[in-house]
Amino acid sequence: MLSMIGLLGGLILLIILTLRGVNLFIAAPICALLVALTSGMAIFPVTADSNFINAYMDGFAGFLSAWFFMFLLGSLFGKFMEDTGAADSVASYIVGKLGMKHAVLAVVIACAVLTYGGVSVFIVAFSVYPMALSLFKDADLPRRFIPATLAFGSVTFTMTSAGSPEIQNWIPVKHLGTSPYAAWEVSLVVAIFMATVGYFWLNKMIKKAVAKGERFAARDDDPIILERERPHPITGVIPLLVVLLLSFMLHDVLQQTALIVALLGGVLSIVVINYKYFHNMANAINMGTTGALVAIGNTAAVVGFGAVAKVSPAFIAAVDAMTHMPGNELVGAAVAVSVIAGLTGSASGGQAIALPLVAPGYLDMGVNPEQLHRVVAISSGALDSLPHNGYVVTTIRAICKETHQRAYWPLAALTVVIPLVGVALALSLFITF
Repeated sequence: MLSMIGLLGGLILLIILTLRGVNLFIAAPICALLVALTSGMAIFPVTADSNFINAYMDGFAGFLSAWFFMFLLGSLFGKFMEDTGAADSVASYIVGKLGMKHAVLAVVIACAVLTYGGVSVFIVAFSVYPMALSLFKDADLPRRFIPATLAFGSVTFTMTSAGSPEIQNWIPVKHLGTSPYAAWEVSLVVAIFMATVGYFWLNKMIKKAVAKGERFAARDDDPIILERERPHPITGVIPLLVVLLLSFMLHDVLQQTALIVALLGGVLSIVVINYKYFHNMANAINMGTTGALVAIGNTAAVVGFGAVAKVSPAFIAAVDAMTHMPGNELVGAAVAVSVIAGLTGSASGGQAIALPLVAPGYLDMGVNPEQLHRVVAISSGALDSLPHNGYVVTTIRAICKETHQRAYWPLAALTVVIPLVGVALALSLFITF
């Protein structure tokens, strides 16, 4: 009982501190320590048993090891797009051709294409942010909606849809023996629903804010846009296509390493194509590397909390309860994956923990594996987007330099509420037909 109080208390405290803007290098370890103390976990590694220091640092260091080069190259890619003026050039072209009213749509489409092309959602945010900033500035839209726009195009109707190369659509393949295109008919209906309703809601929120007098507010640390010759818009699109194509072609062969190659190709293509347009390459490199360290550090701090939570008795009991729910198996799987993803702050974490426990029994009971695949994939992308989620923290704080108070609630509407309704729609279609 005490462990459960500590787990829930630590999670709630982490959410509150995150929303209040407390430094995550302080907030996450403190909340993880609360979980450890109430779980009877040793604090220091004086024995071979599980302890707080080792558990936290294993999670922290493991994330750094797995993602450092992707964050570094992704941050450099974004900064090079800014410094050369390529992002501004693309933004100006889009606004000129489509009109300012389609600025938001352009950002959503760019994120969706890259995500469905296999680029990690973290890197999509780094890559598209410079263009999004320019588009929102040209259209005079409140910049606090940029994180929500980036997230909507990345982690909703694309990340968990049939055919998506993102890990959230591939983890079930291993456990269920399905294909990435499992239940594509229902997936298509749900994706269209989420895209349509989500985009309408996003526009409605932005229009309401503009009607109240909110406008784009420039900041001192915004990229300096000088009156100078800009590169052709196509030179800003080519590097994005290089990343997309390399990631897509090499994904099956190199797996996660393909993204490193793809991002390196994108960075080099910017340098080759737009070298003469650099304003200050050395400064762009310095800012890019610093931004990458801040982004990956914030995310790793939250991952460390999840690593401690996962070894607590309360978490083990919660997983057992969630994976043995009575009633319809598809509903039980959706609830289990959603809740576990919320506790860990990770969509892939929710799947990786729940599927090995529920898949064998459900398959033996005759549950359709393709339906189970799609329900698990979609449900994993809902409660995972709570304030402490690594992608949410990175996008809001490190990339967009916003606060949770200003930017999180529009993002939550699109990445928590819309996917939850999408899960309900998928379940109703599977159960009815």
